[in-house]
Amino acid sequence: MAMKTATRVAAAGPRGMRSLFSTLSTNFPFPSQPAANQSQRPQAEPSTNLFVSGLSKRTTDEGLRECFAKFGEVLHARVVKDRTSGWSKGFGFVRYSTLEEAAAGIEGMDGKFLDGWVIFAEYARPRDSPLPSPPSYGNNQYGRQ
Repeated sequence: MAMKTATRVAAAGPRGMRSLFSTLSTNFPFPSQPAANQSQRPQAEPSTNLFVSGLSKRTTDEGLRECFAKFGEVLHARVVKDRTSGWSKGFGFVRYSTLEEAAAGIEGMDGKFLDGWVIFAEYARPRDSPLPSPPSYGNNQYGRQ
């Protein structure tokens, strides 16, 4: 009896799985287009500091400066690097002298190739203030002496 039930379940396996997946697809529709009322990532305020992402591991500070210098006076260009390996983390910052040059840098370099990779440029967001550290109870002045 158990053998007949096992063969019946095994025979119904593909059909059962197919119905399971068809049920899931009707219960969990994934919209192909994002809804209009969904909030997108807020845009940063225009500033002279740009955030550049999508950088290659071969991109250097000098290469980043040369690329963005076509659009204005670059005061500072820095590729953020990993502390241990020294390789690029894939993003960096470029600071222009004026807002107009920064806007031209975004327009000129956003979605362009640098060292074989497509990069993205946008206004940098200000860094959030760090959370206060919790009090340390191990080595304080009120402990044992």
